[in-house]
Amino acid sequence: MNIKKNILEYLFDTNKLFPNKNAVIEGNRVITFKNLDIKAKILAQFLISKNDIFNEPIAVYLPKTIESVISNIAITYSCNIYMNLDIKTPIERIKNIIDLIKPKFIITNAKYLKAVEELGGNNIIINIDTIDFEITEGLNWNYLERLDRQIDTDPLCIINTSGSTGTPKGVVLNHKSFIDFTEWALYTFNFNENEIIGSLSPLVFDIYSFELCMLMAKGSTMVLISDTLAAFPIKILNILSEQKVTFLFWVPTIMVNIANMNLLENIKLPKLKIVWFAGEVFPTKQFNYWKSNLSHTLFANLYGPIEITLDCTYYVVNRDINDDEALPIGSPCKNTDILILNENNQLVQNGEEGELCVRGTSLAMGYYNNPKKTRKAFVQNPLNKSYPEIIYRTGDIVSLNDLGEIVFKGRKDSLVKHLGYRIELGEIEHVVVNTLKMVKNGCIVYNGLKKQIILFYEADLEISILEFRKKIAIALPKYMIPTLYIRMNQLPRNTNGKIDRLKLKQEMN
Repeated sequence: MNIKKNILEYLFDTNKLFPNKNAVIEGNRVITFKNLDIKAKILAQFLISKNDIFNEPIAVYLPKTIESVISNIAITYSCNIYMNLDIKTPIERIKNIIDLIKPKFIITNAKYLKAVEELGGNNIIINIDTIDFEITEGLNWNYLERLDRQIDTDPLCIINTSGSTGTPKGVVLNHKSFIDFTEWALYTFNFNENEIIGSLSPLVFDIYSFELCMLMAKGSTMVLISDTLAAFPIKILNILSEQKVTFLFWVPTIMVNIANMNLLENIKLPKLKIVWFAGEVFPTKQFNYWKSNLSHTLFANLYGPIEITLDCTYYVVNRDINDDEALPIGSPCKNTDILILNENNQLVQNGEEGELCVRGTSLAMGYYNNPKKTRKAFVQNPLNKSYPEIIYRTGDIVSLNDLGEIVFKGRKDSLVKHLGYRIELGEIEHVVVNTLKMVKNGCIVYNGLKKQIILFYEADLEISILEFRKKIAIALPKYMIPTLYIRMNQLPRNTNGKIDRLKLKQEMN
């Protein structure tokens, strides 16, 4: 019986089959599966020797490199929970995450040591540059016995997503959910041992964690593409061509830029077999550009928030879609069920719009150290009165088209997808009004069509864009900084005395 309960069990088989195959390529640096496994075990043994913890969070504060991949696998070997941190995020926001999650260790390197020391707790910092990865004689600890103690519903990783109070929420995802999704992906898309992944997503994205699963499950090679190249899409395409990349799983933003610059006209990608995209709406006109230039490639639109482990629906684009028609998000992945509920918590009828809710093993375990928000998002299935059954309410409004495909319509609340990141607009408001105290009052509105975050604010005097951006950058990452700033004598109010967001949205037009 070959039922896996830990994602590492994939790696055991892969190491036997392909020990000398390239596992990760990072520029001119390469590491084989054998060496990746050895170094991960060395670091895992070091972690355990420092503190024999089990199912506890360990943070990684590193750029996307071979060392960060080693660290994630090492943490998994030690039977703990990896949590990647974004080195581009302001240190104040990182502090908020650390204060909430309270990781037992923070793995970093010499370059970022000073930044991590600002977080306090120097006794929990591990400088990976000081680990001697050449000494293998001491690798005599029984990691299999340790792994036997784990079960498939134990946590694998924590991924932080935006929170309305200024502190991100730590979504806890377990081994079983990743195994389920990986098994579905391998079967549905017939991935094989020759896949080469063009890995562009940051370490803090769930997409990266799936790429790590592909590496372990099929012996796929991960080609790490620095996110510093996002401004130079032609360089990214050259890497895909040179490395003979066969599989992409990208947020559409960079793909839209490539289409708008007509870069596929001159750079051919004959080896690219499968392209997945997720994280935000892909404008159909730009998608059709990709499809027409890569007629040999299979494209799939995936949908899902972090709370359901990667994605819960998919749509293989196997028909022509007009530029003015929205790309469907398709139908549920295996072992996942989608409920589209109206305001009365009943299933919608006859193409009616409703909130997309999810049930199944893909659901996250909740938010780390945050039971209140967990209870709000992960709730009892209102259609089931007979026994406990948790569903996740996404807050996304969808409907079914004439072909029975799910079509995304928009957000129910203030949570948006911007440049692939999931952003709570209330967090930006909280920082500007309460943390930085820059304005008397403020309201953030999102223009999805133009991909603009807009701040409407009340203040005695107009504040320059430069001053806004400079101060907000201290507290928030670049992708959360508003694009436009509009001063008003008084923000409009509705009959309940609350800020009239609908009227402000109309102001954008």
